[in-house]
Amino acid sequence: MLILLDIDGVMVPGTSWKRPEFLSDGFPVFSFRAVKALERIMNETGASILLTTSHKLKYDSSHWNDIFRNRDIRVNHIASLPTDSSKLSRKEEILSWYYSSNQSEPFVILDDDKCLNDLPENIKDHLVLTSSSLGLTDELADEAIEKLTQGALMH
Repeated sequence: MLILLDIDGVMVPGTSWKRPEFLSDGFPVFSFRAVKALERIMNETGASILLTTSHKLKYDSSHWNDIFRNRDIRVNHIASLPTDSSKLSRKEEILSWYYSSNQSEPFVILDDDKCLNDLPENIKDHLVLTSSSLGLTDELADEAIEKLTQGALMH
């Protein structure tokens, strides 16, 4: 099982009036609520993480593991969505990944990008859209777990 994970607006809720707090690794602190919700998704499903965040190419997978570990999140496996230099939108990157990987593994997309509502229905069915000011919540974690476990039953 796979979690396509955005960071800003999912793990780091955004507010226009307040700059996020940063840890010594130079990356923003994740919200406590989002950390607990993500941990629950991973614990209940065994899902790995595929980063879709715009930050994905700033660090290699080892550094990303450190970033998550510094925030008390134990990740089974972490990778980044492949990207090319043609500056694809998030929607286009996800579509490219979906069609090039012949995706058969259950997956969920955790993102705050409302443009993802324009994904084809068969892919949009995997979307859990967060509010960028709230980030990932317990209720959204329930929805993600349901999508992942339903996907597993279909395979």
